[in-house]
Amino acid sequence: MKLPAHIAGLDEARDLPARPLHLAIGMFDGVHLGHRAVVEAAVASARNTRGLAAALTFDPHPSRLLRPDAPVCLLQPAGIRSRRLLAAGLDVVIAQPFTPEFAAVSAEDFLPNLLKALPELRTIYVGENWRFGRGRVGDVAMLNAEARKNGLRVFSAPRVNFDGEPISSTRIRVALREGRLDTVNALLGYTYCTDGVVKGGQQLGRTIGFPTLNVPWAPECAPRLGVYAVRIRRAVRTSDDTASWEGVANYGVRPTVADGETTPLLEVHAFETPPFDAGDHIEVEWCAFLRDERRFDGIEALRRQIDQDAAAARRFFAEQAG
Repeated sequence: MKLPAHIAGLDEARDLPARPLHLAIGMFDGVHLGHRAVVEAAVASARNTRGLAAALTFDPHPSRLLRPDAPVCLLQPAGIRSRRLLAAGLDVVIAQPFTPEFAAVSAEDFLPNLLKALPELRTIYVGENWRFGRGRVGDVAMLNAEARKNGLRVFSAPRVNFDGEPISSTRIRVALREGRLDTVNALLGYTYCTDGVVKGGQQLGRTIGFPTLNVPWAPECAPRLGVYAVRIRRAVRTSDDTASWEGVANYGVRPTVADGETTPLLEVHAFETPPFDAGDHIEVEWCAFLRDERRFDGIEALRRQIDQDAAAARRFFAEQAG
């Protein structure tokens, strides 16, 4: 039986192969360097025991249910998060629906319920500040105590620091909103990326020498409006498909050509023509913030600025390569 890479909840996880299971638990929004410390520990144990490495994550974020008036905005949709977790070496990602019923499970019942769904569970991996159970009353000390009663081990990873401060999804969200892509990418440990389906546009960029791929995109946690050096590739690709195209992108409301528009659009101009068209699913890597979006006096002024933006992006990529 082929092991499914994605499982929609604990109820669907009962048919996993009867092999020792090493489970990382958390929201893992961003799958940043701190998350990777938890995940990679689970992967290492699984490889040493010929077991399975899995992640238990939640969808939607618990705050959607518990604080609907002020929910946490996620850095990534569930699909990208899952792909990042699998790329870190996990065998399977279990996305548990965070329902009122699940939220009502007490801290005392959390582990017994987990064992019912995952009888091969051997080790649990969490961050040192992880909380669980109704009212978030369970902590790592409680999890350790309950695990010992059931012959399980718990590994709690200490927080990973960068520039003297702990890495957290909250810290990354702040940096993303401020356009500090160097900080975002350093904390993530990889280049921030998004994906979307190319949509046909007015082809204004083509008339001024800068054809663009228009990608409607409505993120929960939006980056700063402005111009970025980017790299694009196919969103769904085989392991040997490494092709990518460098370019420049504008994420914003296009005040020069779409006065009054309030919904940001992602427009990507690749330096070399990529084989993408309307309907294609692409991934965009956000490599560097170049400048804020602003209104220009006319199309010619806009064209000159895009030319300068493209030159700035080319310089960035040349410096990276050198």
